[in-house]
Amino acid sequence: MSTLVEDNPAKNRFEILVDDALAGFTAYLPSGEVLVFTHTEVDRGFQGKGVGSTLIRGALDQVRARGGRVVPQCPFVAAFIDKHPEYADLVAEQP
Repeated sequence: MSTLVEDNPAKNRFEILVDDALAGFTAYLPSGEVLVFTHTEVDRGFQGKGVGSTLIRGALDQVRARGGRVVPQCPFVAAFIDKHPEYADLVAEQP
């Protein structure tokens, strides 16, 4: 199973492709250098396979590489950051 996480700024979301098929996304609202993550969805056929975690890890890694910050309003993103404290430094106050 090959995966690719990429930003789709036209739709304000990071998308994950699994074997070239759109498997899910995490939506955000941009506010300067801060992205407010609002919602995450994984296609039913890909649930329970770690696709959501791979998506969030990939999105947060890209935000870090850009020097950005995040506000995890989405419960899935918030739970991921809680379980992976190495991403806690990316969390910003609500803009």
